[in-house]
Amino acid sequence: METQLTGHPRRRPALAVLSLTLVAVTLDNSVLNTALPSLAKGLHATTSDLQWITDAYTLVFAAALILAGSLGARLGARRALIGGLVVFAGGSAAAALSHSPAQLIGWRALMGLGAAFVMPATLAIITQMFPVAERPKAFAAWSAAAGVGILIGPVTGGALLGHFSWSSVFWINAPVVAAALVAIAAVVPTVAPQATGRLDLLGAVLSTAAVAALVDAIIEAPERGWLARATLGEFAVAAVLSGAFVAWQLRAKQPLVQLRMFANRRFGVAALALAVTFFALFGTLFELSQYLQLVHGYSPLVAGLGAMPFAVTMATASATSALTTKRLGVRGAVITGLLLVAAGLAALSTTSTGTPFATIAASTAVIGAGMGMLMAPASLEITGSVPGRYAAMAGALNSVTRELGGVLGIAVIGTIVAAGYRSAMQDSPTVAGHDLPSAHAVAAHLPADTAAPLLDAANQAFTAAMDRGAVIAAIIAAATALLVFVALPRRAPRPGVAVVTDSVVSGPERTLEKA
Repeated sequence: METQLTGHPRRRPALAVLSLTLVAVTLDNSVLNTALPSLAKGLHATTSDLQWITDAYTLVFAAALILAGSLGARLGARRALIGGLVVFAGGSAAAALSHSPAQLIGWRALMGLGAAFVMPATLAIITQMFPVAERPKAFAAWSAAAGVGILIGPVTGGALLGHFSWSSVFWINAPVVAAALVAIAAVVPTVAPQATGRLDLLGAVLSTAAVAALVDAIIEAPERGWLARATLGEFAVAAVLSGAFVAWQLRAKQPLVQLRMFANRRFGVAALALAVTFFALFGTLFELSQYLQLVHGYSPLVAGLGAMPFAVTMATASATSALTTKRLGVRGAVITGLLLVAAGLAALSTTSTGTPFATIAASTAVIGAGMGMLMAPASLEITGSVPGRYAAMAGALNSVTRELGGVLGIAVIGTIVAAGYRSAMQDSPTVAGHDLPSAHAVAAHLPADTAAPLLDAANQAFTAAMDRGAVIAAIIAAATALLVFVALPRRAPRPGVAVVTDSVVSGPERTLEKA
């Protein structure tokens, strides 16, 4: 397919279809946050169950992203896209039929695997269909689609849960994927498979197992104990597997990840900034949905609307980030964005059980503005700081870094909140001391004069623990801003390089092209 000069004649309708597929996979996680209290009630899920239900998708998605891009190049991007959507939809349907947290966690992992094939395939097709001069606008539209998924997800989830059970947040994916598959068949052309190097399956297994052991150790530590044999054992396993992964990547002829890129200060610091940002985002939203629905008693729809200020300011700041970066420079934009994230989190850390909805929304809006301001320039540093032959892998690591930051955010912030809640409620004689959903479930079966003080104590304990988590996230964001100030070079990236912020590896010879 020759696209270097004129592009494919169906490239614009195909871009709309490809963007629809991205909305489907980004919608899922933002919808799920709204459904967490309903899941806790419907499946009798504990806090650690909820953490794993959320993290299973993101963990597998991040771990499989680079490998899926390479496999997709071998199969052909269109086949990989269709296959990924089918796996994603099948996993979603099975998730809707789950009868236990363990089943749901497994099906969420399968959904993450399908999504890992979708994202690189869409980018590979866009690259093939659009001429070089049109690609920046095409990739901007593709990135905006991810923002749409985040924007409409909480409200969609809230609307569904107002009329249906928690399973509806998974069934909604079926018609979206079905529409996407029909549209793909109609307008998206076939992309020929590419010759690629040897697949680094060992690297994929080592990295996935290392992160899974680390996340499980963090999530389960409040219940097992931080110094328990099982917890320390998992930390040790994670350390050994991480060491083995690093050693293998440094000696492999065609490694899954070119670790030497992290020796570049611009690359490493920018990647850390993105990871910290998504750490704060995922960790905060995970707790905030429970706070709005259980402590305040808002409906899922109103709680979903609580995410709108965040999404709107993030989208606005992202759309104007080119102007902001031009004025402040990459370094200044990243620092300012991190400081805004820290300020929003600091404001959120003053929340009480009676804090008005508008005050909470304003705090999340500041966080969203900071994220929108820094994501594009940080991605610019990542992809613009490496040799052209590594640009595709750098773009993949851009996505992986963000997803792993989110995984650890849910694990770490969720664990901090869980530990704080249990400490405050340790004298509770019932399972109400385990987590907030359990306290509300217990109170629902008690006389009013007994339920009221229990709910008041549980709500106070959860809110104080959530505030503590926000403080820690704010400190981490502010410390990262200081690190960027000290470590990130002042000079701008090389001119004339087109940055693809979410590109993925589809072959070892792909290069970053000049606009």
